[in-house]
Amino acid sequence: MHQVRTEEDLLTVRHAVRAATVQAGFSIVDQTRVVTAASELARNAYIHGGGGTVTIDCLMSPDTAGLRLTITDDGPGIADVGAALTDGFTTGAGLGHGLGGARRLMNDFELHSAPGQGTTVIATRWASR
Repeated sequence: MHQVRTEEDLLTVRHAVRAATVQAGFSIVDQTRVVTAASELARNAYIHGGGGTVTIDCLMSPDTAGLRLTITDDGPGIADVGAALTDGFTTGAGLGHGLGGARRLMNDFELHSAPGQGTTVIATRWASR
């Protein structure tokens, strides 16, 4: 598990996710997809959630390998998850592509949040073979 409390932690998460994708045998394109999604999600936890954690799980099946990212924060939560996943929606100075973009980059994507209860995102990508 990686803490996300500072800007430096965001870089640490990117490096850890990159290393995990290489170890899992992801193509360079899939490596980039997963690292980009992880970066967006960790940054959201840092900026909007006041910090959080990122857990990287390596998954194996008989046919392929995968990575599951679990990003959790104890921030204010998301009042309207549907709106938050819509491109262009933002509560800050960003472009509003973070959550929706991360969802498109991964094969499986779950977002659990409620006002006052923080946010957890579970995103999985399977290696292309």
